[in-house]
Order: sequence, then C-alpha cells, then structure tokens
Amino acid sequence: MRFGVNYTPSKHWFHSWLDPQWDSVKADMEAIAGLGLDHVRIFPLWPILQPNRTFINRKGVADVRRMVDIAAAAGLDSYVDVIQGHMSSFDFVPSWLVSWHKASMFSDKEAVEAEATLTSELYEALSGEPRFKGLTFGNECNQFADKSHPRRMYATSNDITTWLEALESPIAAEAHESGRVLLHSENDAVWYVDGHPFLPTHAANQGDVTSIHSWVFNGTAQHYGSLSQESVRHAEYLVELSKAFAHDPQRPVWLQEIGAPGNVVDPVDAPEFCEQSLDHVLDCSNLYGVTWWCSHDVDSSMADFPPFEHDLGLFDQSGALKPIGKRFSEIVRAAAHRVDAAQRTQAIVIPVDEKETPILRAASAPGGSLFEEWMERSARGERPTFVTSRAARDPALLEARGITECITVELRAGTAYNVVSDPSLEDAIAG
Repeated sequence: MRFGVNYTPSKHWFHSWLDPQWDSVKADMEAIAGLGLDHVRIFPLWPILQPNRTFINRKGVADVRRMVDIAAAAGLDSYVDVIQGHMSSFDFVPSWLVSWHKASMFSDKEAVEAEATLTSELYEALSGEPRFKGLTFGNECNQFADKSHPRRMYATSNDITTWLEALESPIAAEAHESGRVLLHSENDAVWYVDGHPFLPTHAANQGDVTSIHSWVFNGTAQHYGSLSQESVRHAEYLVELSKAFAHDPQRPVWLQEIGAPGNVVDPVDAPEFCEQSLDHVLDCSNLYGVTWWCSHDVDSSMADFPPFEHDLGLFDQSGALKPIGKRFSEIVRAAAHRVDAAQRTQAIVIPVDEKETPILRAASAPGGSLFEEWMERSARGERPTFVTSRAARDPALLEARGITECITVELRAGTAYNVVSDPSLEDAIAG
C-alpha cells in the first residue's frame, strides 16, 4: 500500500520543464517526503519531449531523469507519465498532430509509432534508476477521443486496444523483470459515458494496474453535496466498479488522482472531505496506492486556469503546508500499518453485452440506478461491490472474488453526471 502525491512544481507549474529550477524542485521533494509520503507522480510535457514526430529532445529526457534523481535523494520513489497529454484543463499536444498536420494520436499509424518510440526511449533512460517504479501512458488521454472535445481525435475501441499494446509491448518484459508497473489512466468517462471508445475492459485489464481518477466536480458534489455519502464515497465506488471488469480477481487498483476541488468543496471542508474519502477507500481490497492531487498550488499569476485549479495543493504557492496537507499527512501516518481490507461478498450486477461492454454505462454514473443502489446500500453499512452479468453466471469467478450474493437492478441512466469540470466551458463544448 503506497501513499504519494501528484507533483506540481511550486515554481512556474509544468512550464518549469522549459527552464527547470532544480533548487526549487529539491526543496519541493524534501517537503513532500516530510509528510511521510513514499512516492511522487511526475509529468513531463509531450511537446517538450517530442516537438517533432521524428525528433526526441534528449535534454528534456535528461531533465526527467534528473527529477527522478532528486526525488530519490529525498527518499521518494517516482512514477512517470509519458504522452502528456492533458493537465488542469490545458491540452499539451505537439504541433505535428494538430492544425495542418491534424491526425489521430490513437489511429494514425505514423503517430502511434512515434509515441511508441518516445515511450520506449523515456523508459530506457529511466531504467537504471532504482527508485523509478513505473510508467503511465499519458494523463487522461481518453478525453481526446471524447465527443465533447473541441478537437476530437477519432478512434474505435479496437484502435485503443492496438494503441495501448503498441506503447506497452516493447518495454513490458524489462519492466516486469524489474518489478515496475506499466499502466494507462483515464478520466471517469471510461466508466460513465456510453459510446466512448475507451472501455471499462481496457481500464481494468490492459497494463498491470487499474487506475482510478476520482473527481467530484463531475456532477456528484453539485447534485448530492460535497460531504454527502455520494461524494466522500465516490473514490471507493469507482475502485469497486472497476473490479467488475477485471479478469484477474486480485488485480491491484491505484487511486491515482483524488482531490478536493474548491469549486464544489468548500476549502473549510477540504480536510474532512480528504479524511472521509480515504477512510472509505481504504476499505477496498487490493488497493495499490493513493496519490493525492496535488503537491503545490498553482501560482495565482498563471492565467486562464479554472479558478479552483490554483488551490488544489497540499502546500500553498509559498511552500507553506495547508490544513488539508496536514490532515493528509496524519492519515498517511495512521495507515502505515494497515492490513488489506476483507473481500466483499455482496455484488450488484452490471448488465453487459458479449464483449463485456455495459449495456448502459450511464446507469453507473452519478444519478444512475446502479450508482444509487450501491450508495444506498453503503450508507446502510453494507459493503457492496460489482460484477458483470457474465461473471454473475460463472460460479468459479464468483468464488474467486468471495461473492455470495448478486443483486439485480433495473437500469436507469444518471442525470447528475457532467464531464465538464469548468462550467465556463460548457457553452463552447455544446457549440
């Protein structure tokens, strides 16, 4: 069980990759380690690492390795993202994929080959670092294939399977031999949005770990309240929802992003939101780790961020520890000797088709019938999980997960879910 933080540099945010301030990075890492955390997640920017399809910036790659070294000196392991992607409402896509060179990063053969080359070369550059522990293929790249994206990149579900295999397969053998994890991350559209080419089976089976990104600005907090059961259990819910689609009953699940966004969670309530959310998610078995979003507030001088993005850090922009940072550290230290949670014996059935795709993904979204059934039972003190309708017919699979009771629910789509985190963008997307 791991506890860490998504690292947001205190100086110049991720634009600091243009001119890294290594003394500042060192101070940041030492402050993070001082909270009792064991890892950071690091985000190099794709256009800096690969500004041309056939050109990889060696200085940029060396800078990533140096950051991993600095984290290690502070006593922190590092997980690194590549094909980066999307951060805090900004897209970081190289120019060779947009405008006059417009192509899909998921289905264009030459683009996929270039991404695979970058992934392999970054992994190779980091492979000699003992505290480099894993690689994530981008950050919520599924949003580029979503119909709501203003510059959508077309892809089928088969394209996504091929894309993930192309990035993973060249480095998989060495990574597994070295005990490192390879994974990909999506926002919650993969679980909630019907017709999305990224499927729950992609998230729960490709790569070594299932990644969960839990954000209650998706309509949950707006609809139910920021400290409601629905909000403080949202991360726990997604962890259990993901298990329904995993072919390996013991597959680890990483809560890779969770935060307390100030547009829906009052800053005064943020420490309580943190404590309740983690208390619930720690009742999930096979939890690989929890990585809070994020380490440091974004400098208020940075323009065009949704306002709440400036205040998500455990530390403020001057480096002072915030109340939520203090509470998170206390939770981490208290959980240091926890044992894995017991298996859950009660499961709600998710109807799926022959390809294991939910018949109605929106029933799992906030406000949907599957979501509300799980929440109501949890509020009564029960410990429900999920299985697919296919698994519910297989006694061996049920036994492997310890499930003794299956519950069926009439499907009804959720009305609370909203994939847009910044309301100011809704009209633009609708148009």
